[in-house]
Amino acid sequence: MSPTDPQSGMASVQKAFALLDVVARDPRGATAKDISTALDIPLPSVYRLLQTLVASEHVVHLRDERRYGLGYKVHSLDTSLRQQVGTPVSVQRAVRELHAAADAAAYFAVYRGDAIVVAHVVDSPRRPRIEPMDFGFADAAHATAFGKILLSRMDEDEVAEYLERHGMAAMTERTITTPAALADELARVRAEGVAVEREEFVPGASCLAAPVVDAAGRTLGSVAVSLRPPDFERRRRAVSSVLRDAADRVGRALRAAEGCPAGPRAG
Repeated sequence: MSPTDPQSGMASVQKAFALLDVVARDPRGATAKDISTALDIPLPSVYRLLQTLVASEHVVHLRDERRYGLGYKVHSLDTSLRQQVGTPVSVQRAVRELHAAADAAAYFAVYRGDAIVVAHVVDSPRRPRIEPMDFGFADAAHATAFGKILLSRMDEDEVAEYLERHGMAAMTERTITTPAALADELARVRAEGVAVEREEFVPGASCLAAPVVDAAGRTLGSVAVSLRPPDFERRRRAVSSVLRDAADRVGRALRAAEGCPAGPRAG
């Protein structure tokens, strides 16, 4: 295969993104040898990729430490993502109100294609967010209340296609890991209109999520809350009511924001 072959170019792009993931995993960055070992790529190929990424400023060479770190272009990508996913001030306010009314960490996630992106989180020292659910988190749909809402809006073939691409990794011993069990769970979500997650993503945290819909009834995203399991079981019914009200307010706020001139938005 020649260097100008489109498939060869695509492979190089995939390796470059995989390299960035390796560099991002450690706050100190990574050595070329670390990258070679993690990706099973020969060192000469790693150095060629690094040279390209350093030139584009997506990676920086930390010469004194003999390591490579994320470059400053990555920050501009993060800034652009926050702008594209931007959360209207009215929605931020509704999420803050949900946090206060539910006495729980509160989240707003948007759906972009078949991806879930956490767009806004409100928590407190008393009711901390689930780690690593911060802005931009997009993972484990089968193991999160956000994801169950999204998957419940898909038909059987779409869910199967999603799972084929993303898999069903066991995040904890409680994670649903078979398509049949997930299908039963999604049927409950459709019937009840609220998704429940009991320590399926991380131990020590349980979640509820409700869909946010547009005027045509299409699901735009969801709002969710997380609590420690004992509080969750004791307060689930009351919190569900607050959550549904919040989802309705967020939906109205989004519809109003779309119908108005662009105003301030934040990540």
